[in-house]
Amino acid sequence: MDELGARAAALAARSPGHARLRRVGASRAGTPMWLLSVGHGDRQVLVVAGPHANEPVGGATALHLAERLLAGPGTAGTTWNLLLCLDPDGARRNEGWLSGPYTLGHYFRHFFRPGFLEQPEWLPEGADGAVLPETRVLLGLQDELRPVLQCSLHGVDVGGGFVELTRDLPGLAPRLAHIADGLGVPLELGPYDTLYWPTLGPGVYRIPPPRTGDLAAAITEAAVESTWFHPDAYGTVTAVVEAPMWGVHAVQDDGPPADADAALRTVSRALRRDARRLEELVARIRPRLGDLPDAARLLAPVDDYLLVCPGIADSWDPGAPGGGHRLPPLGTARLTALGISGRRLALRAAGLLHQLVTAAAPGLTGVLADLDRLLDAWCAEYEHVYRARWIPVARQVEYQTGVVLALADLAGEGGPRPAGTARAVPSCRATADVPFE
Repeated sequence: MDELGARAAALAARSPGHARLRRVGASRAGTPMWLLSVGHGDRQVLVVAGPHANEPVGGATALHLAERLLAGPGTAGTTWNLLLCLDPDGARRNEGWLSGPYTLGHYFRHFFRPGFLEQPEWLPEGADGAVLPETRVLLGLQDELRPVLQCSLHGVDVGGGFVELTRDLPGLAPRLAHIADGLGVPLELGPYDTLYWPTLGPGVYRIPPPRTGDLAAAITEAAVESTWFHPDAYGTVTAVVEAPMWGVHAVQDDGPPADADAALRTVSRALRRDARRLEELVARIRPRLGDLPDAARLLAPVDDYLLVCPGIADSWDPGAPGGGHRLPPLGTARLTALGISGRRLALRAAGLLHQLVTAAAPGLTGVLADLDRLLDAWCAEYEHVYRARWIPVARQVEYQTGVVLALADLAGEGGPRPAGTARAVPSCRATADVPFE
């Protein structure tokens, strides 16, 4: 996290007439939150990196995007505002895996994402009820800038790339496909996140307006009010740009499955079985934590995952009462995404429990061994069943940068191009490797 701020400061110092760095607030732990602005145009674009603690690619993308803008022919009447990290405290807790090795086992053993109510993009009590300082910083920037486009830079740990929009931007789908294909990034044709959302084109989905719902619906369907829709009154289009860390090519297979119902039964039963195993482990772990620092913060997301798992499994299972009745047509891509997402829930919970047990080691060595076995087996499934393969950071960054530039162009708000000329599709060439930190 410190490195992000230092690099941004160096970049601003090299281009004092074109780039500015300002502190816009501080996190719950007092970590500075930095906004890097490039250009002096009237039209504002807001790019939000690091909204989820375990998704660091956005910070590297923000710096790479700034370099591209400064090296280009100009910003065409636009000011680009790059919030370097929305959750710096959470991001710091992921530093255990950021320098590698980039293996699934290492990643999940050091994974951290706070519980749903501590994630700063969400507004479960509405904007007026926002309590997290990070959330208030973002809301303040949205109200100050009134951007024409907001890009929230997310990362998919396992799967493919896709974009979620609050309003359609016609022409995005072919550009997205071109960028992804040029960089060898699989395009996700049926992400779990968008299971019930309208499809605007391959890999492009429309975020429905928020509605009232319980916590489980908020977690699983993004049904709660969010900072994605807060600037809607200003005419802002928000785009959530998802870039995969480990790619799975089956998520772009639009062919029919051999037996959709059998596949649904398999993934739903696996999710129930995994949840039961994790509940048993939590029951063994929780009484022994005592006053372990941060135990509550690590357990909160585990409790979130275990809260939603039974309902998710029932909604997928054709044999459960009412099971599968809401599901859209399921091709190979969507079924693959469901299998990946079910396993993801279990792996994240197991990884957080592994950190708890490691910190409270006395008397829990047996639990640690059980968790290691589960993590190894579930990661092996990702590798051997889904053929998950690490995508170099440079390609993740180039992909996300290209998508953001395409979005800005389609939003009519100019990226780095000379006045009066049309933008070519951004280069799909991987740059030198970009470190996360």
